[in-house]
Amino acid sequence: MLDNPETTTMPLDTEKAKAREWFEHLRDMICAEFEKLENEAPADLYPGERGRFERDIWSRGDGSKDEGGGVAAIMRGRLFEKVGVHCSTVHGEFSPQFAKEIPGAAEDPRFWASGISLIAHMRNPHVPATHMNTRFIVTTKGWFGGGMDLNPTQDYQRKKDFEDAISFCGAAKAACDKHGDDFYERFDKWCEEYFWLPHRNEPRGVGGIFYDRHDTGDWQADFDFTKDVGRAFLEAYPAIIRKRMATPWTDEDREEQLIRRGQYAEFNLLYDRGTKFGLQTGGNVNSILSSMPPEAKWP
Repeated sequence: MLDNPETTTMPLDTEKAKAREWFEHLRDMICAEFEKLENEAPADLYPGERGRFERDIWSRGDGSKDEGGGVAAIMRGRLFEKVGVHCSTVHGEFSPQFAKEIPGAAEDPRFWASGISLIAHMRNPHVPATHMNTRFIVTTKGWFGGGMDLNPTQDYQRKKDFEDAISFCGAAKAACDKHGDDFYERFDKWCEEYFWLPHRNEPRGVGGIFYDRHDTGDWQADFDFTKDVGRAFLEAYPAIIRKRMATPWTDEDREEQLIRRGQYAEFNLLYDRGTKFGLQTGGNVNSILSSMPPEAKWP
């Protein structure tokens, strides 16, 4: 796509700026909606102070040169036991070993990357956890990636025909169908294959979509698709929270939730590409590992 990710060719600079601006705009919309949900949560089930996002600004590298950075936004509240909505825009060089795994980096290890990453762990075991991220990465090639998936923590919810899974995946399908007749079929299958725990022989959640190295040759179309994925998430997940948050729970429900969270942590530490990418590129460790649940169990 380019000879040097840090040169100032106007079209590429415009694309980078548009992508970064969207990711940060989406973050602000999501944070505002989640704080609104914190306000709406019934006080009898969720006593205490309403949570608000705290933002931590960080820089990549040792500070001797500009390598970008990001903002980690984390809220620990009544309804959201722990939620992180993070944006970063970083650039530099891949390590020789990691460059071999990244398209276009073997020829030139320099890169530029911008994106948003979100994980929500809910206090109520009947409200599924969720993950969403979208990103734009540039080496000598350029592509989009990301997705959204739902992670229930109760056995009765962990079915493809469960109504929350249907509504969540339906929103993802609507976003896909606007851009390609086969997008949902491909990206739904990719989600099932990617969010799989081989050592347990079971999925992490109930599905969604996952896509990576997405480059159709039409940058604007790919960017529009990525924006629609973010909008689909913002439509689907708050609606699920509002439907479930007034449901009471038992100690047994909480125990089951903590065990499922342990399996979520296993995936992130063993298999997740985003975790690996962030750590390999000198990202902020606190924001990368904020995806870990606040409490979990391994019985």
